[in-house]
Amino acid sequence: MSISFLRPARQASNLCRQYASFNRASRRHLATAPDPSSLPLAGIKVLDMTRVLAGPYCTQILGDLGAEVIKIEHPVRGDDTRAWGPPYATHSEGDGKPAGPGEAAYFLAANRNKKSLGVSFAHPSGVEILHRLAKECDVLVENYLPKSLQKYGMDYETLSKINPQLIYASITGYGQTGPYSNRPGYDVMVEAEFGLMHITGERDRPPVKVGVAVTDLTTGLYTSNAIMAALIARGKTGRGQHIDAALSDCQVATLANIASSALISGKKDSGRWGTAHPSIVPYKGFKTADGDILLGGGNDKLYGILCQKLGKPEWATDERFNTNGVRVKNRELLEDMIETETKRRTTQEWLDLLEGCGMPYAAINDIQTTLNHEHVKARNMVVEVDHPTCGPMKLVNTPVKYSDSKPSIRSPPPTLGQHTDEILKDMLGMSDADIESLKGEGAAA
Repeated sequence: MSISFLRPARQASNLCRQYASFNRASRRHLATAPDPSSLPLAGIKVLDMTRVLAGPYCTQILGDLGAEVIKIEHPVRGDDTRAWGPPYATHSEGDGKPAGPGEAAYFLAANRNKKSLGVSFAHPSGVEILHRLAKECDVLVENYLPKSLQKYGMDYETLSKINPQLIYASITGYGQTGPYSNRPGYDVMVEAEFGLMHITGERDRPPVKVGVAVTDLTTGLYTSNAIMAALIARGKTGRGQHIDAALSDCQVATLANIASSALISGKKDSGRWGTAHPSIVPYKGFKTADGDILLGGGNDKLYGILCQKLGKPEWATDERFNTNGVRVKNRELLEDMIETETKRRTTQEWLDLLEGCGMPYAAINDIQTTLNHEHVKARNMVVEVDHPTCGPMKLVNTPVKYSDSKPSIRSPPPTLGQHTDEILKDMLGMSDADIESLKGEGAAA
């Protein structure tokens, strides 16, 4: 919690209010959260030197699974995404926070189950703190350009001497080696250069990016998986290691069957297909009277069911459409005919009509409809937490369910520097005077 610039009297008053707010939130979470000692990564300490999305998403997964994640943030600016808004969650009345827009929704999406330590590694005393923390931690995750942390003594070579068991994961746009290694890498650029954008969009329209930063997310997933594998390996060898994770590599890997098809055939890919499938018809989104619905006639039997539900049973035996091969040849004609029929009813009417038919189908929903979907609610994918300065807020929950362990949101995304005093006292044994001295010189907040 950043308090070093407040006048003493106001500082004391605001500090009391903030601690009261934090304690209320903690009590509410403790009342409902499962025992963290039962979680798979309980006892693992993670030093999180990442910002924006790929890195924070990776460390959030580790936090969900029980690791203690210490998020290192610039003492004044914090994670870049704290300023990425609107929208913002507004601060509650009397929370002691300075005037401002509140907490950015972007930041809130990837930083639950973490503690925030405001410290600057531009200060020698800040680097000393980080070295001491690295000695105590099992994992460090960073997403700076290759070699840029060397001048601060925060590179793998330096820290592996301090803690030979440290697993050090580097997330970059293009990796630690290769001709692009020194380029800053962002999701949309990697989507563009490594194939994903080319295969995304409507058939005869320009390429588009995916609606969410999916390359950042898959890189975060790959890296969290690699870290857990490295922890298992350390249990056998007693040694840590350096993990080199690149958005570009992860993007190429997640081209999956599309890449395999290109490698095996040696031919150019088939390009963009929108919601359609290159080799199955009908298998795409169709307009309804008030929205869109996705229909999947994936084989001749399912196509016949669709024809019955559309009130056009004769289409199932029509020689232009009676096998998938001829349906692919006559794709445009058949899809236009189907859409003429789907436009006659609303999406909900089609959902009701298709219920239980055995053919795959789905409404094409917007985000609010998704988050309020009955199945999403039944799977407990949206939960309410009590944020220390913004009060109750809804967040997307951790997705994977376990029969024994119960990963959950044990603590809301932290305010900037919320846990600075706690970490420096409890983990490093620093005194109040030492901490105030660090704050006074701008090394911590």
